[in-house]
Amino acid sequence: MKHFLLFYDFVDDYLERRAEFRGVHLNLAWAAADRGELVLGGALAGPADGGVLLFLGADASVAESFAQADPYVVNGLVKSWKVREWSTVVGDGAATPVRP
Repeated sequence: MKHFLLFYDFVDDYLERRAEFRGVHLNLAWAAADRGELVLGGALAGPADGGVLLFLGADASVAESFAQADPYVVNGLVKSWKVREWSTVVGDGAATPVRP
């Protein structure tokens, strides 16, 4: 299994608009966490202009599928998103641990 980071770039009025979609977004996120796909996720702070979600899966489709179904993306609160594979090498959860 590999780690993938999903980066969100929020629209300027994200905080004002998110309340309508937050419950569905959080339900989607917790369901992904319960399946073992979403490891951590949340908005960046000061300013809240983006979000980062850490996924665990065989390929990037686990994060891409989440974004495509996310009401924040579907309803235009996210102006752009991208998924990047993250080569984790240090820590208990590292996908490919490397010790000297």
